[in-house]
Amino acid sequence: MNKGYIHVYTGNGKGKTTACFGLAIRALGAGKKVFLGQFMKGIKDSAFEILEKLDNLEIKMFGAPTFVGNDPKYTDIEKAKEGYEYSLKVLKSGEYDVVILDELNLCFITELITEEEFHTLIDAKPEHVELIITGRYATNFVKQRADLVTEMRELKHYYHEGVLARRGIDF
Repeated sequence: MNKGYIHVYTGNGKGKTTACFGLAIRALGAGKKVFLGQFMKGIKDSAFEILEKLDNLEIKMFGAPTFVGNDPKYTDIEKAKEGYEYSLKVLKSGEYDVVILDELNLCFITELITEEEFHTLIDAKPEHVELIITGRYATNFVKQRADLVTEMRELKHYYHEGVLARRGIDF
């Protein structure tokens, strides 16, 4: 890969993080080095049991083990800032072929990261790095900066029938 592109996976449908995990596995299978930073998440997905065993993959979580609501707590703000600084360092290093920033869009919407910080992360992407950004509510400025935008749209979901998230399927 001589040129890396910017991907955005957004929308209210299921599958944004799952798409990132699949992309990470594909990149690793091709001998690429991958960084996966998860914002706003402090509980490991069951996929981590496999992913953490793979070489050339670094995973960092930047979230508390509780859901971030409309009124983020101090811990949420601190974790997001830690994630921003670490991810900026990762991007500037150019050490990784693929950088995934899962739920970064939500950090902006919940005001855990400023628009300026968001732009700084995107601007820090070296030419050869593939940058993947996920989360609901991708803003127009993020969509405009991206080379690929996929919107996951919910048509039907068993959650609305009272089915809670199931380990190994939904997380």
